[in-house]
Amino acid sequence: LNPIEHVCDLLDQRVRVRDIPPRNVRELAGALVEEWGNISQDELANLVQSMKRRCTAVLNAAGGHTRY
Repeated sequence: LNPIEHVCDLLDQRVRVRDIPPRNVRELAGALVEEWGNISQDELANLVQSMKRRCTAVLNAAGGHTRY
């Protein structure tokens, strides 16, 4: 449910589709910082605003699996 988990997924996806993938830890760190800066405030706000819907889905599933 934590929005930061979805931010981590966004970062992962964006780093994986880069034209030149990172070849070492230093390049990976640089790519993550760069992609972090490319996440828009709208994307972050949407994740936070989705929390009510996510929590409701978990409650409706009695703690079971949801599509989130």
